[in-house]
Amino acid sequence: MRAMRALSALPCLAAACATILAGPMVCAAPCKGSAHTATSSHRSHVRHAVAHERMVASHDVRQVAYADAPKDIVDTAVGAGTFKTLAAALGAAELVATLKGDGPFTVFAPTDEAFAKLPAGTVENLLKPENKEKLKEILLLHVVPGTVYAADVVKLKEAKTAGGKVVTVSTEGGVKVGTATGLANVIKTDIKAKNGVIHVIDAVILP
Repeated sequence: MRAMRALSALPCLAAACATILAGPMVCAAPCKGSAHTATSSHRSHVRHAVAHERMVASHDVRQVAYADAPKDIVDTAVGAGTFKTLAAALGAAELVATLKGDGPFTVFAPTDEAFAKLPAGTVENLLKPENKEKLKEILLLHVVPGTVYAADVVKLKEAKTAGGKVVTVSTEGGVKVGTATGLANVIKTDIKAKNGVIHVIDAVILP
């Protein structure tokens, strides 16, 4: 008799397994002839809860993955909160799209304090539409094609920039980069972005 009851319950067991594997679509109706119809509603709620938990867990994993995904150079600089002037300058020079491209690029990024060291009125003047080309020339002195990490920078004497000009690299008394006009100190290195790397400098490189 027990064997017959066990056999009669097999269709229910198979249906339950198929339902769980199928996902959140659960049929709450009890199987005809089952000896466990009193608990079928409970099973349905359990299966719904399991399915919901799986969906929530999967959603959380995707959210974490998106949050951890590396940003491009522009978004990384903006997110740092200390490159507001640089971000404004990139916008005025129409270089945002370039630095959000595939790259890779190495950017020597002057902080807001670095821009503040320039003579009064310099930044405001450079941000004017009529000075866009001059601003672009200055900004491209800060961009080197390719990914050049700190370990590589210290081996260099100079580097060709995205604007076609060459900047000098010095390792005397710390790592410095710039032109004959002046050198900027590299104060933070190897900030990785999905399309390159950023090194923070304490002065604006000028032609």
